[in-house]
Amino acid sequence: MSKLNNSHKILSQLDAVEWLKSLDDASIDLLITDPPYESLEKHRKIGTTTRLKESKSSSNQWFSIFPNDRFEELFIEVFRVLKKNSHFYLFCDSETMFHAKPIAEQVGFKFWKPIIWDKVKIGMGYHYRARYENILFFEKGKRKLNNFSIPDIIECPRIHKGYPTEKPVDVSKVLINQSTDPGEIVADPFFGSCSIGVAAFELDRNFIGNDIADGAMEIAQERLSKYITTSTKEITEKTVEDINLVPQLSLALV
Repeated sequence: MSKLNNSHKILSQLDAVEWLKSLDDASIDLLITDPPYESLEKHRKIGTTTRLKESKSSSNQWFSIFPNDRFEELFIEVFRVLKKNSHFYLFCDSETMFHAKPIAEQVGFKFWKPIIWDKVKIGMGYHYRARYENILFFEKGKRKLNNFSIPDIIECPRIHKGYPTEKPVDVSKVLINQSTDPGEIVADPFFGSCSIGVAAFELDRNFIGNDIADGAMEIAQERLSKYITTSTKEITEKTVEDINLVPQLSLALV
């Protein structure tokens, strides 16, 4: 059963790369994340997305973009913290995919394919309006998927009026079920609405995550308080030692 260094908090509020640097080598079983990628700025500027609420073209506060030129340092740390035989899933649009894929391969990941999240209904845009999002599927070492009958298209309606770029819990559940066993550790350095954390706890996995945005931290504390027997205020103060293993009664699954 997987364990982290006892000093690690469940939720942290740091720069994503700095947070990953605080984790031990080969300590994570699965990493899934959805960075606020740079192309969102372009879509925001021309009005083809409402998801980015802090940008050069908007004075509203929510979160800052993660620039493309930082992907290499991000992927180096992701590769380091993942165990030898593990998977890494990256949510991104098509423009970011062409930038991120070769960098991830360069640092050591094997790229298998893009998985498609079909959002069922079309979104905003001008040229063939978007209805899907890519989930890049990478592997470190060799790990079999748990179910070979799962297709590479995941159909699940988008979240309306939620956190910007919020991903449905059911999409994350597919990835977690495929790439981990109960009790293993799932991590997300850009947790946003913390849907990945919710999915992990509902599937009897452990979760640690990070997001630099105040809004994200508030939402994550509230959502995870349903699964952890502690007050919402204390979640960021609890360490892995306090609630590390799902089978222990220190977790209350509902």
